[in-house]
Amino acid sequence: MNEYHGLVLVPPRIIPALDSAFRPAVLATRAFRNAAHASKSAVLIQLALEQADGSVFHFATEIVPESHPQSGGNFTYLERLVKFLLWSRGGFRIYFAGPRPLGDQLQKHFRETPTGKFDSNLLGEKVYDRPLEVVTMNAADIPPARANTTPLGGHWDGCRIGFDLGASDRKAAAVIEGKVVFSEEVVWNPVMQTDPQWHFEQIMDSLKRAAAHLPRVDAIGGSSAGILVNNRVKVASLFRGVPTEFFNRRVKVIFLKMNQAWDGIPFEVVNDGEVAALAGSMAIEQHGVLGIAMGSSEAAGYVTSDGNITSWLNELAFAPVDYHPSAPVDEWSGDRGCGVQYFSQQAVGRLIPAAGIRVDAALSLPEKLKHVQGLMQQGDDRARKIYQTIGAYLGYGLAHYADFYEFKNVLILGRVTSGPGGDVIIEGAKEVLRTEFPDLAAGITFHIPDETDKRHGQAVAAASLPITRRSQPQLRLSHEPIPTSRI
Repeated sequence: MNEYHGLVLVPPRIIPALDSAFRPAVLATRAFRNAAHASKSAVLIQLALEQADGSVFHFATEIVPESHPQSGGNFTYLERLVKFLLWSRGGFRIYFAGPRPLGDQLQKHFRETPTGKFDSNLLGEKVYDRPLEVVTMNAADIPPARANTTPLGGHWDGCRIGFDLGASDRKAAAVIEGKVVFSEEVVWNPVMQTDPQWHFEQIMDSLKRAAAHLPRVDAIGGSSAGILVNNRVKVASLFRGVPTEFFNRRVKVIFLKMNQAWDGIPFEVVNDGEVAALAGSMAIEQHGVLGIAMGSSEAAGYVTSDGNITSWLNELAFAPVDYHPSAPVDEWSGDRGCGVQYFSQQAVGRLIPAAGIRVDAALSLPEKLKHVQGLMQQGDDRARKIYQTIGAYLGYGLAHYADFYEFKNVLILGRVTSGPGGDVIIEGAKEVLRTEFPDLAAGITFHIPDETDKRHGQAVAAASLPITRRSQPQLRLSHEPIPTSRI
């Protein structure tokens, strides 16, 4: 065993083939929770995250008392937990009920440390338009749990358009009472386009082409890469070529302007990871789905046991899964051990030298992945070890995710999982679950979408997002229990 800022780290029983230093977050957190639970004077911590729409999500956990030998890990355990909650659920305000010094230290972390300031800026100021803050208070004063959400997805009444915006193509579908009557894919290159009007016209062109196959348009649903809140674009790589001034004035509201152009009909646009999970849920006819897309980054989506997607962010690329002090650094956030370095093309590129494979350093990540996939097709054991390593990562990552999500099905997609390497990844994950987490292994089923679902399933699923007047909208006020045992 070793430590990470006072938190005891537990070596995995299944050691990734190319990464013997890997120290899974799930093993460290569970060992710490066990130590706290075994203590006769464990300290209860209650947390709540507030979103801009007034939703408040509650969580609870325990830490060890100051007199305990592992008390030096209290803050590290808490900070890593809060970071995961922020990037999985989202929120601009953290309510903290526990020892005040820890609450003050958490606030200082977000104000003064580089990684904390990154989270505060991107989540608080860019996503929720206000600084991230930690409010320390008594547990009785924490606002009650509530989620003012309208369930999205699975609505097929009327004549609908669905669209899916990717970095290399955009797709659109026309659907009448659940039947697809038109589906189209158009190649485009939006990333380097600097004019917001170009983006607007290109997307509108696809919508109009789909509308030509409908007698009327009752609703429009969309899927887009990036972080979107209430149809507003907060962070999106598709528009990164647009200067900041024009992004703030025109791109943030681009979908609101489109909605106006369509006379204000029901219009919903959400993160592509969410829609990918929804499309997968529809394809396998199962709910409780966690979708993980291993592409240029890690994208994630979640479909609840009721078959709905949520207002959660599910930006697991920024969520830590490895606590080793020398874990790889995410080039964007500057933090160590984040999911993007384990479940994306970046993971493949990082593992190539460890596998003993020589490639031109000037190659792009997609080109490096293509080279590894070619070697895998030839039966190269070095390439297989890369996929075996990612598979081990995935097994421990899923066990960690299971502490925050309730899921029975895992949807695995993305370019990294194409070809025989995808099978090796899934088998590696299953081996970890069987060995370390047999209860989880018995209750999780893996799925890989077929090529048709990959190419057009998201646009069709997106069409089902909006609730029309005929759908009898239900505004739900839910009161979430505090899942102490889960965290």
